[in-house]
Amino acid sequence: MRFDVYTPLLVSLLLPLVSPVIGRRVAPAAAARVLASAAVLTAAAGAWSLVLLATALLGDAPPVVREAHEDGRALADPVPEVIGVAACVALALVVRRVQRAVRTERRTRRALRRLCEGHPRDTELVVAASPVPRAFAIPGRPGRILVTSAMLGALTPAERRVLLAHERAHLRHRHGGLVTAVTLAAAANPLLGPVRSAVTFLVERWADEQAATEVGDRGTTARALARAALSAGSGCALNFADRAVTRRIAALQTTPPPSLWPAAAAVLALGVGAALFAADATSDLLTLLSDALP
Repeated sequence: MRFDVYTPLLVSLLLPLVSPVIGRRVAPAAAARVLASAAVLTAAAGAWSLVLLATALLGDAPPVVREAHEDGRALADPVPEVIGVAACVALALVVRRVQRAVRTERRTRRALRRLCEGHPRDTELVVAASPVPRAFAIPGRPGRILVTSAMLGALTPAERRVLLAHERAHLRHRHGGLVTAVTLAAAANPLLGPVRSAVTFLVERWADEQAATEVGDRGTTARALARAALSAGSGCALNFADRAVTRRIAALQTTPPPSLWPAAAAVLALGVGAALFAADATSDLLTLLSDALP
């Protein structure tokens, strides 16, 4: 347990380092999936490691120590007491951060769904009269696409097809769930914040590629993204951010990157490894506690 329990921390440091490389070299769909999966596994393993470190304090409980002394048993100390106490504090912070992230996600989704109230359930596209250019894919059953009249007015007919194809790709591939999962992972483990940013960008690139394939013109897709960015300014139409504009447009002006599943699988193996080491640490701790507890 002395080493295994800290492995998720090491993986938490490695994932942010490899995520930019995977994002550049691997197809967006594959990269987004493996980075999100690895982040969720690592965050879960890290939280469980904190539970293990906190549980190790049971071996220092006065009744346990007294019983061991009376029986002449030697108590193994898997972790220093200060680390166990720190793990308890960290675990409380993790629970608080995850609860806050869940509340934020729920509020955002409720607010978006309220904008679609009053429309038939089978209506996919909802156009809101607004002078602010915006476009959203709203997950749910059914999923909806919310676009403002200002955004539609800023685009040509061909660019509108790109916009709708982009948002449909978000719904079809459940990008909302993917981003939510990695957001909760980053809430549980702040070290994974860069991985969340990478996945958020990659799902947009994924939707860009899907839109380009559907309309059959990468140039038109790039122009639609550029026009949407100029129209929305610093807003969130097509989830544009100033830093991402040139990267996404440049990517559409080149050939799509290969899937490179071996590299993607190696990243996923990091998350799986963190989970396996946490499981091994659990087994070690159970053995120690069975020897220590009467």
